[in-house]
Amino acid sequence: MEEHSETIGSGNNGIGSLEETQEIRQRRALAELAEAEAHHYDVNKYERPSVTVDVLMMSLRQRDLQILLIKRRSWPYEGMWAIPGGFVMMNESLEAAAKRELQEETGVQDVYLEQLYTFGDPGRDPRTRVVTVVYFALLDSERLQVRAASDATDVGWFSVYELPQLAFDHQGIIDYALNRLRNKLEYTTIAFNLLPDHFTLRELQSVYEIILHKRLDKRNFRKKILSTNVLEDTGEKKMEGTHRPARLYRFNPEAEHKL
Repeated sequence: MEEHSETIGSGNNGIGSLEETQEIRQRRALAELAEAEAHHYDVNKYERPSVTVDVLMMSLRQRDLQILLIKRRSWPYEGMWAIPGGFVMMNESLEAAAKRELQEETGVQDVYLEQLYTFGDPGRDPRTRVVTVVYFALLDSERLQVRAASDATDVGWFSVYELPQLAFDHQGIIDYALNRLRNKLEYTTIAFNLLPDHFTLRELQSVYEIILHKRLDKRNFRKKILSTNVLEDTGEKKMEGTHRPARLYRFNPEAEHKL
């Protein structure tokens, strides 16, 4: 979400390069450790907080903005719902950890993720001092096959407006993500991640209304979005209920900066 975000691509080429980068980082870490020992650096001089990654996945389902949650298998907060995530290994990059944890807890693979924010309140985890780096994705849930994997007893989609009691500080993390998402609607094309390739203006407005959680004036919305030239008319039409056929549009990536 941020300009400096770390990302995870999909596809075999992305996986291969990620593994290669991980191997290089491991060799560098070992070399740096050897150099530290040569200079008699005491690694125990400072306390070392643990680092985790959490993966926040949102999608439009049943005309609602929903988030993927897992039910925790073990202490702390055993049996409570939480954002998928876990501890980062010593020789593992943040993005590799996010990808691994997502697969281990939900069975989801090859999802494009962006780094959202880092949360580090000293009391956020009863086990120890834990800093978490949160990754974020907006996607079409119909393309995913989710299941409770080894680190969770259950997995499911929940409305961001009707969440169960959550583990850790995950309610605050979701609130932060929702506010950031709403703000980004004003100056990015992030909403297009939740739409099919071709869509009507009514469908686009519906995405905005669901995320903002309020009704928008039809005339003002269409005037504003069409003035950006971020849409291309496909020349095709689609029936919407009893209304006359509606024009189908697609996102014009070359005009993204105009929003």
